[in-house]
Amino acid sequence: MKRQLMICLPSLRDMKKKILIVEDESMIALDLKLILTRAGYQVCGIADSVVDAMKMIEAEKPEMVLLDIFLKGPQNGIDLAKTLTKKNIGFVYLSANFQESILEMAKMTQPYGFLVKPFREKELLISLDVAFFRHQNSIESKLRQEEELEKTLKELERHSLDFNQKVLKMIRSLQAYIPYDFLRIYIKRPETSGHVEISFMRTGFNDYQALTREDLVNSTRLKPEEFNNKQNITLQTIKAEYYNHDHLKEAWKIYPLRKAISDAFQLESFLHFPILLPGSEIVSLCFYSRKPDSYLPDHLSLMQRIQKALTSVMENIWSGQQTGLAHIRSENYREHPGSKERKKVFDGIIGRSHQMLSVQDMVAVVAPLDTSVLILGESGTGKERIAKSIHELSPRNQKPLVIVNCASLPANLIESELFGHEKGAFTGAIEKRIGKFELADKGTIFLDEIGEMPAELQVKLLRVLQEQEIERIGGRAPVKINVRIIAATNRNLEKEVEEGHFRLDLYYRLYVFPILIAPLRERKEDIAVLIDHFIAKYARKSQKEITGVTPGVLDQLINYHWPGNVRELEHLIERSVLLNEGPYIREVFLPKLYSSRTAELPADNGKLKTIDDNAREHILTVLRKCKGKISGAGGAAEILEILPTTLHSKIKKLGIRKEDI
Repeated sequence: MKRQLMICLPSLRDMKKKILIVEDESMIALDLKLILTRAGYQVCGIADSVVDAMKMIEAEKPEMVLLDIFLKGPQNGIDLAKTLTKKNIGFVYLSANFQESILEMAKMTQPYGFLVKPFREKELLISLDVAFFRHQNSIESKLRQEEELEKTLKELERHSLDFNQKVLKMIRSLQAYIPYDFLRIYIKRPETSGHVEISFMRTGFNDYQALTREDLVNSTRLKPEEFNNKQNITLQTIKAEYYNHDHLKEAWKIYPLRKAISDAFQLESFLHFPILLPGSEIVSLCFYSRKPDSYLPDHLSLMQRIQKALTSVMENIWSGQQTGLAHIRSENYREHPGSKERKKVFDGIIGRSHQMLSVQDMVAVVAPLDTSVLILGESGTGKERIAKSIHELSPRNQKPLVIVNCASLPANLIESELFGHEKGAFTGAIEKRIGKFELADKGTIFLDEIGEMPAELQVKLLRVLQEQEIERIGGRAPVKINVRIIAATNRNLEKEVEEGHFRLDLYYRLYVFPILIAPLRERKEDIAVLIDHFIAKYARKSQKEITGVTPGVLDQLINYHWPGNVRELEHLIERSVLLNEGPYIREVFLPKLYSSRTAELPADNGKLKTIDDNAREHILTVLRKCKGKISGAGGAAEILEILPTTLHSKIKKLGIRKEDI
């Protein structure tokens, strides 16, 4: 049911919502209490330090906390916010100084809003309404996700699938809720002192490579006895826990095998969840991610809530597997190439880096909801393509997707373009005009370059978000609409807020579900895949037989900094295809600024490379493209057409280390 924002008597306040004020300036705290009490909220206490606040939180169980960042004592508001996040209590930050660095630290604690002192009563009440709305949406979203996951797991038990299919379906269902690039499932059998295990490396949106114990031994470059010794030490830990990048160094001292796996596959965060099966078998689910900050308390909480369903499906999957998993081979599990959903939703989103897989995961999670989405990224990263994917996967996909570039609209016409006007509303308005928001009714509107929107229009957009209604220029009454808003910008909105160019309340109304697209220079492993995609696209258009680029050109393109991102790469490949003769592109024309800092220059100040130098470069290029994989399907040995043992010898001879890949 749609709620309406009203400044005087909103339904939220009739319910006497409990709010705790954590503020060390007594005058401000008393003013806040007066405003909130007058507005119908119940202020359950005022604290001036983290210690006092914790006591009140335990005693009063507030539903929202107004939290000053700088408090009395050794701990600050950001420290308290971490506890509030774990307890699922919403909070809004207060501060007289919101510098960009403070915003970055504060954002990591997942607040529901910011208020800059001094603030007006109206701003406070609007911010609280937004905060309660977002917090409730967050709770409902988590419950829906949890119900959907439990439903999927229960259905899995009823399906008559073989072991491999069931395991694959289970790990795919977990992916959207517990992000990972590598998953190891290890079962300790106490009665036999034996174990079964299987690992999966994510290679695409719905694609995985199964790895055996032997594969892990080879990948970690440990001797079998070393691997077993490290495994035995790690087996002693059976508690649920997670470690992000900043705490991994200490964690790996007690988990040596997990360190070896992380080093082998460049993994930077870790979550472990143990499950006790009937018969005292312990299943260890070990999730690893290449992102340095993948895991949150919410992930452990979710695993605990679905533990019963997960235990049941694990028991179902592993029944009949008493002899271990020796029959499991290194194998690629790929989504069926004809998958209609995959082709429809993610067509045009090219990349297998963990950054792009994470973006696709987020699109899959948010698309079915009506939540507002804010897409952040530099120019040329593909923000519009992501917006289209969200719309195509949503229940609104049969209705229009209206695209508006806020930067290209003339300042004197932007309001008319967005909200429309009545006939005679101004000079030149010779007929009634329907605005973009009305055109998008029951569909989606994509506001590109939202950071360019004038301040006076930001107020009206905030009203659309809060009340789902617009007012045409010259109109006599508001017009109700039902529109999902997706916004995008290449600007640093936190900095825009700090400088007063972008409204704080609008920023946090849009920042319900942010999706960050990394620039191409930060995901170089996607460059080779993108090159292949664009060559195929433009060779087909120009009716040329071009199959790829030479290793030298590939090195040039990988080492370029790509200020224009994917758009620049696409234009470069299109031009190169048109100019090229022969099956391989042997030359590309990069901007002159590039030449001073990339591989275009000869190595060692003009010295010619030796055969070994060239061989080392070529092997490294292939290894990077294969993400360090040597043997098996799609491995470097297969591409180079040599035996894995021969490749291992060359790697050793040429001094190639894991750090080089």
